[in-house]
Amino acid sequence: MSEKSVKKVSLLKSFLPYYKKYLPMLILDLFCASLTTVCELVLPMIVREITGRATEDFASLTVSLVLRCGVLYLVLRIIDTLANYYMASYGHIMGTKIETDMRHDFFAHLQKLSFSYYDSAKVGTLMSRITSDLFDVTEFSHHGPEELFISSIKIICSFIILCGMNVPLTLIVFAAVPPMVISLAIFNRKLKEGFKDSRKQVGELNSSVEDSLLGIRVVKSFAKEQHEQHKFDKGNEKFLSVKTRVYKIMGGFQSCTRLFDGLMYIIVVVAGALFLINGDITAADYVAYLMFVTTLTTSIRRIVEFAEQFQRGMTGIERFAEIMAIEPDIKDAANAVSLKDVCGNVRFNDVAFRYEEGDKDVLSHLSLDVKAGESIALVGPSGGGKTTLCSLIPRFYETTSGTITVDGTDIKDVTLSSLRANIGVVQQDVYLFSGSVRDNIAYGRADATDEEIREAARLAGADEFIEQLPDGYDTYVGERGVKLSGGQKQRISIARVFLKDPPILILDEATSALDNESERIVQKSLEVLAKGRTTFTIAHRLTTIKNADRILVLTENGIEESGTHAELLAAGGKYAELYSLYTLE
Repeated sequence: MSEKSVKKVSLLKSFLPYYKKYLPMLILDLFCASLTTVCELVLPMIVREITGRATEDFASLTVSLVLRCGVLYLVLRIIDTLANYYMASYGHIMGTKIETDMRHDFFAHLQKLSFSYYDSAKVGTLMSRITSDLFDVTEFSHHGPEELFISSIKIICSFIILCGMNVPLTLIVFAAVPPMVISLAIFNRKLKEGFKDSRKQVGELNSSVEDSLLGIRVVKSFAKEQHEQHKFDKGNEKFLSVKTRVYKIMGGFQSCTRLFDGLMYIIVVVAGALFLINGDITAADYVAYLMFVTTLTTSIRRIVEFAEQFQRGMTGIERFAEIMAIEPDIKDAANAVSLKDVCGNVRFNDVAFRYEEGDKDVLSHLSLDVKAGESIALVGPSGGGKTTLCSLIPRFYETTSGTITVDGTDIKDVTLSSLRANIGVVQQDVYLFSGSVRDNIAYGRADATDEEIREAARLAGADEFIEQLPDGYDTYVGERGVKLSGGQKQRISIARVFLKDPPILILDEATSALDNESERIVQKSLEVLAKGRTTFTIAHRLTTIKNADRILVLTENGIEESGTHAELLAAGGKYAELYSLYTLE
């Protein structure tokens, strides 16, 4: 078996467990498929019977016999209609349920992947995989077993019935099948490659559209609409090129099928007529052969049409499997315990970190001991590792070497959920979810009461402006909170952390993007929030961290200076230089 075949079998094995929950539906679907097949196979036999009596013993062809045959076929057609209804409705429902389960697993897996994966992943591509790719899998999961089952029964039964009439003629007819299968297999391979390229380009196009629309304010402020249109058109034209190539292959695929269909009819008409002249088959058999060839070619055509769907489905499964195969680089240890009753002591023990294998260390041999309730400020040039250091505490990234402990427990020995439940993060770039103000504050704790949400807003200094909004706490904030100002969004994010009430707090340049008035209000809220908590503050505006218990100057060489604001100014070192430059701005 070739490597590609092994891979395909492996993909199908990974997909088959999704049928387990819906096995009764699948069995009933296949049973209904067999009923429709019986109806189709019986008709040529009825016609053969009537034709045989008409040509060989006309007296035996009675009205009663014809009516009985008609009633039999009518009953079979009613059964066929009911069976087909189940296949068309509940068969598709089964496929949709499988799609839903796969989408659930896909999204759940995406939630497990760490920041390092999303640093390079394109959200538009992921959106394409979780929507259109899985829709193709739905069609495949329903029609796959059904089409293969129906076609197999029809081909096998047709072969057996025709052999009962005339073996040589049957073998001549079926001799056309292997070349047909080989030709279609070649087209299949090309179709799979084409569909994979098509799916990839759809993801790229989605990513481009998402990037442009999310940055629409920047686009318009720089009058770059034409530039974005050009970028989109370029991707759109590439997508057209890929789809054109796919449809050309598909055209060859279907034309090849029609050619073999015609050849099989010619074989039956010519060879069958010769057998009829020689007396090897009867006129009734000849008619039956023509009808069975129609059934046979229809079955092969259905397999061919399904082959396109199969390739789409396999492409979707492959793209699904590619993401599912990515192991989260940060996950709970087998014996991880829940972190409880946290005081807030945080210690870095000879910690080193680099983003990619072979890259230069961002942090190297860093050791730091922070007491519960202590306020630590991190300053220094960009690229010094301030944000990286803080991202290591909640395990957004994994240390390359060394350990980080919280209250003496290695953070790798506790569950991620319990670790992050005890850490609050307020970032410079605030993300508000589409929904109400209430929803966004309650994101900090889903079970919070209305009173607790309002109290968190009050502590964050947000209650006053929230009450003035058109619908108060029920006001819709828009996509990414677009209907609110930067200061308002920041105060809602602070309220979110107040509601969470974590013992450890990380403030990542939380005020650097705000105007002076908003900064003053937000800074006051942050001081209230930080009180009594172990706090790590990444600061660009040095005047905001003058009251920190300890200020660390972090550069590419590690922690160069450590002390209070007054001590570091008196030392006249790096911090004094940075502070002097800042106050001159």
